Amino acid sequence: MESQLHIPYLREAIVFLVVAGLAVPLLQRKLSPVLGYLLIGGIIGPFGLGLLAGDSPLIAALVISDLEGVRALAEIGVIFLLFTIGLELSLDRLWSMRRLVFGLGSAQIVLTGSLIGAFAYYWGHSAGAALVLGACLALSSTAIVTQLLIEKRRLGTPVGRSAFSVLLMQDLAVVPILFIVGVLGTVTAGGSVIGGLALALGEAAVTVVVIYAAGRLLLRPLLRAVAQTGSREAFMAVILLIALGTAAITGMVGLSMALGAFLAGLLIAETEYRHQVEIDIEPFKGLMLGLFFVSVGMGIDWRVLGQEPFWIAASVIGLLTLKASINILLFLLWKLPFHRAAEAGLLLSQAGEFAFIVVGLAMGLAILPESTGQFMLIVAGLTMILTPGIAGAARKLGERIEHCRASETDKEAAERYADLEGHVVIAGFGRVGRMIASMLDKEGIPYLAIDRNPEIASEARKTGLPARFGDASRLEVLRAARVDHASALVITLGEEVATENLTKSMREAAPHVPLYVRARDTEQAERLENAGATAAVPETVEASLQLAGRVLSGCGIEEEVVRQRIKLER
Repeated sequence: MESQLHIPYLREAIVFLVVAGLAVPLLQRKLSPVLGYLLIGGIIGPFGLGLLAGDSPLIAALVISDLEGVRALAEIGVIFLLFTIGLELSLDRLWSMRRLVFGLGSAQIVLTGSLIGAFAYYWGHSAGAALVLGACLALSSTAIVTQLLIEKRRLGTPVGRSAFSVLLMQDLAVVPILFIVGVLGTVTAGGSVIGGLALALGEAAVTVVVIYAAGRLLLRPLLRAVAQTGSREAFMAVILLIALGTAAITGMVGLSMALGAFLAGLLIAETEYRHQVEIDIEPFKGLMLGLFFVSVGMGIDWRVLGQEPFWIAASVIGLLTLKASINILLFLLWKLPFHRAAEAGLLLSQAGEFAFIVVGLAMGLAILPESTGQFMLIVAGLTMILTPGIAGAARKLGERIEHCRASETDKEAAERYADLEGHVVIAGFGRVGRMIASMLDKEGIPYLAIDRNPEIASEARKTGLPARFGDASRLEVLRAARVDHASALVITLGEEVATENLTKSMREAAPHVPLYVRARDTEQAERLENAGATAAVPETVEASLQLAGRVLSGCGIEEEVVRQRIKLER
């Protein structure tokens, strides 16, 4: 009977959906989704189960052997990633980050690429091959690093912003790198280097200017017209058209398709439809990025890994060490604290997804030998697989370094505050603690804040605020802050149990010190007052009273009447 399955890549799509819907969620309990996709890709690829399939139809049904087809689809994941990165930026924000993006990012690419290229040339590769290897291996994985930062909610932290700035410059550098590879291919074919480079640069400049001008002129009216129809399908179709269409335009003129998608996202970020587009595009980006990571795992030929385990391991360790060392040095030169420089430097130590594109193109143009290209693809893939583990270790290392520095600073602070009396001790320096400290400052009342988050304590000290690192829920830490000689202790800890235990301990240890405590609700406030708090203020009640006051004022009630009403309710 003739098969009725005529949809291209249908079997591959079904296998991928099984992976995304069943296998990865199970692995995610122990591993990150990125690492799960990479491992599953290695298993279902031609160098995993494909080597064991033989005559078994069951195993063969689980194997994806058409790598080129899968990689073609996987490129859409990179396109969506760059599109969403563009959405998160704007031209104003990009310009405000110029010091890190164009300064630090450019220095990282040039220095890292030069050293890697020099090593490759010294190892016996041709000048063209060394240039290609240095250029592509200098780049890190935007897809993996960005995804890890988002998962850990660290994209907005100083480490996240610094790493993202370097990644953004690396994404922009893909265009000239592809130029270089294309020009080297022209040289191999007997063409003109200067002519090929000039033509490529001219095409790039014209294309970017045309896309930007057309986008600024037409994009907002187009999105407004589609949004007014109220059709979510039409709006989604137009967004996909803008993202993929712009990527296709840049691809047709020889530029990176990812650059086109980034430009499209950057233009939409200037409109009022930015947030809706981010929400609508998220599922597509996640699935396509998953497909990309699966394709990376599928491309690792484990047989080569077994043939040259020493040199592959040495190359992986050497690449990670070299890139991490350069990154840390540059982050320090750009005034990033050492603990953050160490974390960000290790986070960007792997090779990137564009290495697969650039090395594949270089092999197709006969710039890189097939054996060298496959070796470097395995090295790049392994560094990407190791990235989630390296990121976790980098985070712990950064915390340990910061804890050591904070402890040394706290010893100095203890000596500085040795004679402090009549001050207010603030246990917990989050948003509530900072608000209280600001009001004390305005009234000229001395205070000393304590917080167990080393970054909060460090940032406060840099701005001249009297803050120390320490676990404010521990009585001995408060005694080191001379709480026995304080005029009051303010407890703003977020944990209910720790707050109640500290209130009881303080009332027994220093019954003469007034205790003002932040409570979650009225029930906890009552428990805290029974435990000895001078006053316990429930944050939910206060927020409700303030909101009610705004509502009354908005309804035309006089301010004095509003204040009296709030006072009565309180």
